[in-house]
Amino acid sequence: MTIFLTILSLIAFAANSLLARLALAEGTIDPLSFTAFRLFGGMLVLVPISRILFHEKPQAKQKRVWISGLALFGYALAFSFGYVTISAGTGTLILVGAVQVSMLGWALFRGEQINLFKWMGMLIALAGLVYLLSPGMAAPDPAGAALMLVSGTAWGIYSIRGRGAKSPISMTATNFTYASLLVLIVVAVGFQSLEISHRGVWIALLSGGFTSGLGYVIWYRALRNLSTTTASIAQLLIPVLAAIGGILFLGEHLSQRLIIASALILGGVGLSIVKKR
Repeated sequence: MTIFLTILSLIAFAANSLLARLALAEGTIDPLSFTAFRLFGGMLVLVPISRILFHEKPQAKQKRVWISGLALFGYALAFSFGYVTISAGTGTLILVGAVQVSMLGWALFRGEQINLFKWMGMLIALAGLVYLLSPGMAAPDPAGAALMLVSGTAWGIYSIRGRGAKSPISMTATNFTYASLLVLIVVAVGFQSLEISHRGVWIALLSGGFTSGLGYVIWYRALRNLSTTTASIAQLLIPVLAAIGGILFLGEHLSQRLIIASALILGGVGLSIVKKR
């Protein structure tokens, strides 16, 4: 069940990149509005689910709940602005790379033991990412790359704080509520630059309510049985899934480079979850 939940959540995260690039590249909505509707969509879906279906109480007493809300807000805002000038594949690679650094750095800081299989798997998977990024791809826009680094770091912090959550649905709903309040302040300041269309709003709501909100709930469930290192390595699958989604839904072409890089990444992830007897 843990493997199934992990894969399902990673598919949702990859879909976020596709939806964001689809909306922002077409100019159907501006980044700030996309962030706002995405966060509101997550809150509107998660709050009723946590209260009505699971009867969970609001996590107001959660220790330093505002940190998780701030991390979610930072991730979503930088994510949206980054995808204005950077492609979905490249943005996902940078995002996941930042997640790796933050989560593995925290694991080492906490003294979590990393066995040989995890180290080898991580190196092989990262080699696949480097190969996927380097040959035949232009250097990304510096501003867009920097924003994706910020977004990935915030995502890493958010994932770390979500491990061991006893009520992940209520916790995620609370985090989206806090992040929505923060984005209201930003919208109030930059409302004159907003550009909104019906198509852009629906894409943002889909991203927030389903691939983000429900995706995080599933991810939190999976994190209960995953170590920090295993969780961070598993997220290396997201660029591969995003590339596959681009081929299936955005008309992108399958290349030999993608096939080889995907094999390296999948092999590295598989090796990292092997348990020593």
